[in-house]
Amino acid sequence: MGSKFVSERNLSFLLYEVFNAEGLTEYERYQDQNRKMYDMVIKAAVKLGKDLLFPIFEEMDRKPPEYVDGQIKVHPEMKNILAQFAEGGWIVPNWPVEKGGEGLPHMIATVSQFIFNSANMSATAYIGLTSGAAHLIESFGDEKMKHRYLPDMLAGKWQGTMALTEPEAGSSLGDLTTTGYPTDKGHYLIKGQKIFISAGDNDATENVIHLMIGRIEGAPAGAKGISLFIVPKKRINENGELIPNDLACSGAYHKMGYKGTPIAQLSMGDNNDCHGWLVGEPNKGLMYMFQMMNEARIMVGMQATALAEAAYYASLEYTRTRCQGRKVTEKDISKPQVPIIEHADIKRMLLHQRAITEGAICLMIQGTKYMDLEAVSSKEDKAKYTLLLDVLTPIMKTYPSEMAIWSISSGVQTLGGSGYCDDYPLEQYFRDCRIHPIHEGTTGVQGMDLLGRKVTMLNGKGFELVIDEIESGIAQASQFEALNPFASELTRQVSQLRETTSFLKALAVKGDAEKFLADATLYLEYFGIIVIAWQWLLQGVAVQQALSDKPKKKDMDFYTGKMFTLRYFYAYELPKTMALQARLTSEDFITVEMQAAYFND
Repeated sequence: MGSKFVSERNLSFLLYEVFNAEGLTEYERYQDQNRKMYDMVIKAAVKLGKDLLFPIFEEMDRKPPEYVDGQIKVHPEMKNILAQFAEGGWIVPNWPVEKGGEGLPHMIATVSQFIFNSANMSATAYIGLTSGAAHLIESFGDEKMKHRYLPDMLAGKWQGTMALTEPEAGSSLGDLTTTGYPTDKGHYLIKGQKIFISAGDNDATENVIHLMIGRIEGAPAGAKGISLFIVPKKRINENGELIPNDLACSGAYHKMGYKGTPIAQLSMGDNNDCHGWLVGEPNKGLMYMFQMMNEARIMVGMQATALAEAAYYASLEYTRTRCQGRKVTEKDISKPQVPIIEHADIKRMLLHQRAITEGAICLMIQGTKYMDLEAVSSKEDKAKYTLLLDVLTPIMKTYPSEMAIWSISSGVQTLGGSGYCDDYPLEQYFRDCRIHPIHEGTTGVQGMDLLGRKVTMLNGKGFELVIDEIESGIAQASQFEALNPFASELTRQVSQLRETTSFLKALAVKGDAEKFLADATLYLEYFGIIVIAWQWLLQGVAVQQALSDKPKKKDMDFYTGKMFTLRYFYAYELPKTMALQARLTSEDFITVEMQAAYFND
């Protein structure tokens, strides 16, 4: 296995040349920061990835967690990893210093997480889950909760989770049955089951703090009756000691990939003594949990992109060193074989990987820049960035999740038979990647969210804001002759996106809700391709600006490679929208009219 899992050069290009991360230091919140500081953070993240995470990437897959005597035992190095991450301030690096963070912009914190996930996603997931759970407590918990739970979570001693899914209520959260029974002692007695809880039990931490949704006894049915509880594995008694909380891990799931992070099944209240504490107000739990869910969805997209990045560099290394065959124009078999990267079809597959991966990470940084601007802007601009994030979140989750599978598959193919064997990391990346379209809201759920909610809310204001941003990028690109063909094509695509969206919204106006949402997943795919085309156009603008300064040979190769990848995306990936648009605007509603009985053999 090679040693490169991420490109510092590309991250630097995106942060500074495309998105001007330094510009954030003009705001009061970041005025004491500078590029030198950001570069130091990125280098420290890469070093931590190389020294601590990447060396056990394969080992965590080969030796997955084990369920032994009611406890999940994880890789022994995880305790040290959590301690080092806590010591380095990597658990909540974007939090203000006074709250235990490092005060970093979301852009820099997210790029750091991207590096860690490229090095070892399974190990990094523990940290992301604790961060999200801690943010929920910080946002909606009372002062007593913050004092009791946050110090040990931020110190890496206590694990955090989000506990949503139940055996009979997967994506349909309104059907969950976990119940909190009120007591006169300030807590609720929790009873129920949860499944598929990432890091839901482990022996690397002394306690696990579950941010768990359920319903208070007698609450309204459906999503309106969901509340949020803190339900620890161990609770603190009156003497300040940790004691069991009648929350049992009843098993661990054996998975296709992503094996280093345990996925637990939990049972609460078997002995009627599982204590839970209500977070915020009753029946508002789903609204609170959406904060963590949206953060997790963006994190999932970032994780998928990180795996695709690592897989790309593994593929690139192999194709540069593996010699086979000769150029098709070379008839002399006495000539030496050439590295397979010289073959056009191999270059096509590498370009496919790069186009997806670098387009996706560009989108992730775009989204986190909106987060930063949301935090420092006026009330009016804050609302704008919130809306942009609302619309883009399902795309930020889904495009990388779905397309990373295809990207890594191309990587496997470049290695031929070797790619299918565990002598090389591609097969593990491929397995690890398959979870991302499923967890934190399946692709189908994201499609329904985008088309059914985000595109239509506020009379389509969020949709129009995204279009405005794309058109702004087109205007920038139009200033460069080399980018004019791509700017023109994206203009045409945006026009068709408007037409397609209007066609689908007309179905909703007619009351044909099933027809309106039947192909929401395809609409998400369609919109996603156009959004990534926008991101490549933004990169093209930065490239053209850099080329005008006559860069050195090494930089010239980098920028030239960027332009070839942009060309590839517009020539190979963007045309896929034609078939998607034809399907989305058809009045032949096959999946609606198909009956379950017709699937019989």
